[in-house]
Amino acid sequence: MKHRSLILLGLLMGQSQHGYQINEFIERNLNTVTDMKKPTAYATLDKLHQQGYIDIQLEQEGNRPTRKVYSINEKGREYFYQLLIENLSSAETVHYKGDIGLMFIDFLPMEKVISSLKERLEKNKKMMESLKQTPAHEIRFGVNLAVEHKIAMLEAEIAFLEKTIQKLHHAD
Repeated sequence: MKHRSLILLGLLMGQSQHGYQINEFIERNLNTVTDMKKPTAYATLDKLHQQGYIDIQLEQEGNRPTRKVYSINEKGREYFYQLLIENLSSAETVHYKGDIGLMFIDFLPMEKVISSLKERLEKNKKMMESLKQTPAHEIRFGVNLAVEHKIAMLEAEIAFLEKTIQKLHHAD
């Protein structure tokens, strides 16, 4: 929950937004750092409101349905800074789901292992190329750092896969 709160409060630090704007931004721009879906975002926004970190105003525009506009308040800013410092200073254990398969490669014929790892390697290369096409963020330097970090992690994964495939070819 904390990382989701950090994302939502961070988005509100720039400006007040209605839920659609927030979800649209998350889907378009933050899919490399979160898999948060609309229902989760709305539930988290409601919890942040109940905890007193954000304020909600109802806005009516023309014939459109009434919509909620979310704003961070002073208590929310303090909580945001606390979460941000916690997040930046934390060391985390990363669990790669692909490591589960690596643990059990001995149960497959080597040619299937190698072909599967080659497929994984190609998918990672495509992801990295896609990330490298991400335009630099001109206003917020931190967005660029998050993309650079993701690229660095993919480079490490690619190097590991290439080395492993080579090793398995020689063991075959």
